[in-house]
Amino acid sequence: QVQLVESGGGLVQPGGSLRLSCAVSADIFNLYVMGWYRQAPGKQRELVAVVSSGGTTNYEDSVKGRFTISRDNAKNTVFLHMRSLKSEDTAVYYCNAQTLGLPVLAWGQGTQVTVSS
Repeated sequence: QVQLVESGGGLVQPGGSLRLSCAVSADIFNLYVMGWYRQAPGKQRELVAVVSSGGTTNYEDSVKGRFTISRDNAKNTVFLHMRSLKSEDTAVYYCNAQTLGLPVLAWGQGTQVTVSS
């Protein structure tokens, strides 16, 4: 079974930065669009950024200009560089592969991002 392992979360002050990583345990990585999702307490999980196998990116409006998604196809890893963090970015962040816009793999454990002074 393909595994997703997210890392890089933590506690950061408003305005700070974090870089999240997601390692995918299979060579199918190159076949998929990869996405970063987040789930805040009491809210549904939402998609925040996607990157195609060729590097084309797209972002949810609230993170445009602050978050950058990228991928290393040789290392089966996708990244999310987050800058100018706000309290509303506080959530558990997950990655997943996508087909037709829908996640296709079993979710990993996620990584907690807390933005607070």
